[in-house]
Amino acid sequence: MERLNTKLYLKNCYIMKENERLRKAALLLNQENQALLSELKHRLAKSAAGGGGGGGGGSNNSKGNAAAGNRVSPKPGVDAAPPSSHQAGGKGMPATKPKPK
Repeated sequence: MERLNTKLYLKNCYIMKENERLRKAALLLNQENQALLSELKHRLAKSAAGGGGGGGGGSNNSKGNAAAGNRVSPKPGVDAAPPSSHQAGGKGMPATKPKPK
């Protein structure tokens, strides 16, 4: 009985530690979400005030993507995208080889 109690205690400690780690990760993600939402609202207000009909947002997009790519994940590989061979074609599709005739 004592051994089972110790085992359950250690399992509980592990769960509490994991819960704290997840809570911190969720807090960081929430902060990042709020910052991105604020930036999006700012850009939308700016484009609406400037009367830009959709042509002005393209140059700022690469800046946002670069900032998102510089994020550091709390655990390596958690939000990393798998390596993609789809970039060769330019529009998310792999480059196609010409069919032999």
